[in-house]
This record gives sequence, C-alpha cells and structure tokens, in this order.
Amino acid sequence: MKIWGGILCAMLCASTQARAQDAKFIVQQAVNVELEANRTDHSHWRYRRSEAGGTSYIIVETEHGAISRHVEENGRPASAKTLAEDDAHNQKFIHDPAMQQKQRQNGAHDDKSADELMTLLPQAFIWKVEGMTPELTTLSFRPDPNFHPPDMEARVMGQMSGTLVVDKAQHRIRTMKGRLGSDVTFGFGLLARIKQGSTFDVERRQLAPGIWEITETHVHISGHALFFKTIGDQEDEVKTEFTLVPLGTTLEQAVGLLKDAAK
Repeated sequence: MKIWGGILCAMLCASTQARAQDAKFIVQQAVNVELEANRTDHSHWRYRRSEAGGTSYIIVETEHGAISRHVEENGRPASAKTLAEDDAHNQKFIHDPAMQQKQRQNGAHDDKSADELMTLLPQAFIWKVEGMTPELTTLSFRPDPNFHPPDMEARVMGQMSGTLVVDKAQHRIRTMKGRLGSDVTFGFGLLARIKQGSTFDVERRQLAPGIWEITETHVHISGHALFFKTIGDQEDEVKTEFTLVPLGTTLEQAVGLLKDAAK
C-alpha cells in the first residue's frame, strides 16, 4: 500500500510541476512577444486621457516628443486661462530642444525600467493557469520565495499577488492586476516602507493589427520614505479616442491636431 501511495504521490507531484511549467511557458512567451513589440513598434497616437476628478487632456505623440492640451478641469470645460497656459507651454516646448531632449530621456528611462521588470515576470512569481476561453488565458501569480530581486522596484513587484490575462492568438498581455500582500521595507523601514494593500491594475487593448496600448491604469501605492516622508502614488487614468498620427508629423502640426480634436 505504501508503494502505491508513493507512486500516486509522485504522479501528482509531476502533474503539478508540469502545470506550473506550462503556466510559466505561457508567461515567458507573452513577455518575449511584448519585449519584441516594444522594440519594433514606432507608432504614435492622438488620444484623450481622463483622470480621476474630471480632468482630461488631448495628447499628441510625435517622433520629436508629445504635447497636450486640457479639455476638462474638474468636470467642466477647460477655462480660457488654462488653454492659454497650455498653448504657451507647447510653443516653448516646440522651440526648446533641451525640453524635448529631457522628455525623450525620461521616456527612455521609463521604457527601460518597464522592460527590465517585464523580463523578470516569469521568474519573480509562482504561476498557475486559472482558466481558459477560446480567446484568453487567465493566470494567477504569487511571490516566489526563491526570487532574488535585483533592485527596489523588483523587490516591491516580487511581493505582489494577482492575475494576468493573455490573448491566446497573439500572446499579448491584456490585463495585469496585483496587490501587495505585506509591507515591503528598506533599511528596516527607515529608508522606505511600501504598505500592504497597495494595488495596481493595468488594462491593454489592440488598437491596430499587432499594436497594443495601455488604455487604463489604476495605481494606489502608499507608504513612507526616508524618515516618514509620505509616499502617495495614486493614479487613475483612462485613455480613449485613439487616432494614429501620421509618420513624420512635426510638433507644429501636432498643435493643429490638438485643436482639431477639441472641436
């Protein structure tokens, strides 16, 4: 009887390991596709970004940089004063190469950080397939105790638990939601403490064949840093009304696209 019990246990363990490997393979495949898309997708868009509290903007991306203009403030049409300030800032940006360079550098830094965290996804968590439809695969994730994060951002990410939804046909990440299960501290809590219960929720959609963009972002992170300075990253934004910006569009032409969208 003990022999059969051992065989059954071995079979169940092997089956569990196989399922875990299958889940990790799905995630790795999606990560590979996303990283390749980030390298090759050079599309630019005009879209509306709406924030919590009733403020919204039109944003136009170009290869030279992105500019924006208010549409609403606190649920009401943007005032003439605000629009005039936006127009003045955009004119300054158009004629200031240093401002353009700084924006590009900031964007490149953010893209690099996002790619680094994306690369860590398969190994940072224990993955499990929770369900499948003909179009989507839903996976759950929880911290892997064997993961050794290389930096502070990865350490916080690696303590999250949540779900990931992958488009089966294109191996693209459609949604990712996570919640911090316990406080994450740095320097025994004196340098920083990110509080348990902090959450993020990112939604993505296909805008054109093979081109996916983030359409919703909800981030609620709280804590303190360096002797109790409050950390408050509270972000709720929705992006809609996407229109492809033609290749070669100048910043001057982007101003016209901003104003056309507001009509």
